[in-house]
Amino acid sequence: MADGEDHARTGFHAMVDGTAEDWGVIAKAAADFGRKLPERLVTHLKLLQGDCGGFAVDRLEHSLQTATKAHQDGRDEEYVVCALLHDIGDILGPRNHADIAAAIVQPFVSERNHWMVANHAIFQGYYFFHHLGLDRDMREQFRGHPDFEYTAQFGHLYDQDAFDPNFKSMPLEAFEPMLHRVMSTPKRSIYLRKPQVEAAE
Repeated sequence: MADGEDHARTGFHAMVDGTAEDWGVIAKAAADFGRKLPERLVTHLKLLQGDCGGFAVDRLEHSLQTATKAHQDGRDEEYVVCALLHDIGDILGPRNHADIAAAIVQPFVSERNHWMVANHAIFQGYYFFHHLGLDRDMREQFRGHPDFEYTAQFGHLYDQDAFDPNFKSMPLEAFEPMLHRVMSTPKRSIYLRKPQVEAAE
């Protein structure tokens, strides 16, 4: 049975006619659907397999190498998940893949890790933009940002150094529990209720 087919459905045809009860039904379905995000991410990561784009390894292996190196370096799970997902936008957004990856992780990770994912493509450009007639120092526009060095370090230690066909990556399955822990419960979203502030007695 496809996602959503086992849920009750509302009867309205325009949102203006929806009731609180209707939106309760929709919220329940949305919560159930949201909990399955890690499974969909695994499915999408597998789409990166087989596409090398001219590199020595395919895009999935690059993602696994990046995440494995971060994990082996003792980075926390949120960071490792960001490393795993940093290029997940390559399939649908080859011209702005970092924007797509950043949008996916934003509700679930710190602002620092989100900024790192959002800007990793510009920082990675330091290693090759000059070969394409582009400005390798494009990242300098962010010099002085509190996460500049943090993102530069990600690029140097993990991203640009993850194209080795002889490297022994952890399998995708090893990262699935991390994906579930990090990507199941959002920390920020317009759809989250803000905590009620109790009036002073």
